[in-house]
Amino acid sequence: MTETARVLIAADKFKGSLTAAEVAEHVTVGIRAVRPTAVVESLPVADGGDGTVEAAVAGGFAPVEVEVTGPLGLPVLASFALRGDVAVVEMAQASGLRLLPPFTFAPMTATTYGTGELIAAALDAGARTVVLGIGGSATTDGGAGMLTALGAQLLDRDGDPLPYGGGPLRELETADLSGLDPRLKDTEFVLASDVVNPLTGPEGAASVYGPQKGADPVEVEALDAALANYARVLERSVGSRAAECATAPGAGAAGGVGYGALVGLNALFRPGIDVLLEVLGFEAALGRADLVVTGEGSLDEQTLHGKAPAGVAAGARAAGKRVVAVCGRLTLTEDALRGAGIERAYALTAIEADPEVCIAEAGPLLERVARQLADEQL
Repeated sequence: MTETARVLIAADKFKGSLTAAEVAEHVTVGIRAVRPTAVVESLPVADGGDGTVEAAVAGGFAPVEVEVTGPLGLPVLASFALRGDVAVVEMAQASGLRLLPPFTFAPMTATTYGTGELIAAALDAGARTVVLGIGGSATTDGGAGMLTALGAQLLDRDGDPLPYGGGPLRELETADLSGLDPRLKDTEFVLASDVVNPLTGPEGAASVYGPQKGADPVEVEALDAALANYARVLERSVGSRAAECATAPGAGAAGGVGYGALVGLNALFRPGIDVLLEVLGFEAALGRADLVVTGEGSLDEQTLHGKAPAGVAAGARAAGKRVVAVCGRLTLTEDALRGAGIERAYALTAIEADPEVCIAEAGPLLERVARQLADEQL
């Protein structure tokens, strides 16, 4: 490649150490240390989970901060991203595990109410297309809190509103969605996620992801039964579509908020990275590049199932562009990498064996591997 090589850095965050924007900054520093004349463009990416709003802001959206109800029912500050009439809403901002105190979980009572408030704030700001990125949630309430915040009524047998959380859904007797914000009908919702699980059952929201949110086996069983009751009551309220949505891909994402979005927001489920790449203008940036650098904290088996680097590589390969990756650690074989469209991966652990040092000094180490990348690839 010539000295005037054009490089596009489209990497996700290194979870726990660097944001996607910081990854791009350090890779840029490393490349330019070896190839000062290289034209480097940064397009931080995300797959719908933590860091999605940050990536949208880095891509030219404006951040909008509002106070909403956090997963424990306490006020938190959350942001969404806005450009024109398109909003990117990240549920982790309002209902994420990261908002819980250390070593604190609330699997039965954590609520998505704040996610509904974030959506309402986006509508107030003029959004008519909402990309709802889901992932990193503290909740298993099927999106009940989100729908309640947007005007739905979920009542027990005494006609009283249900308390927050997935656990109380076992007491749900009636659901009335007629009071949902009328603006929802005129708004396009895109559910951005890499999770295709159904709402309930052995592959459902509670069984698969409940333990990550602190649920013990008894609570997992109770949450699964509560979500099943929720789906039955919604079917009585809105018809067979509710039952169909419960088994649809993505219904079980983020503790079932996918289901709430499919039923109540009439959302379209799409792989998160595909949605974000469209929103961020990846295709145009790709056209300006000779080499694409993608990556994330850990390139592993999960990467191949809808994570950001796989999506970036697929798009780049379709456009005939070369792709390499940077990462904190690498567990994929060379064959698996090539199968995903990635020619070579540069891992921090290749130059620093101690994972704790890799996390603590990720920036300088990333600059070192980027220098190696530039020397070999440009």
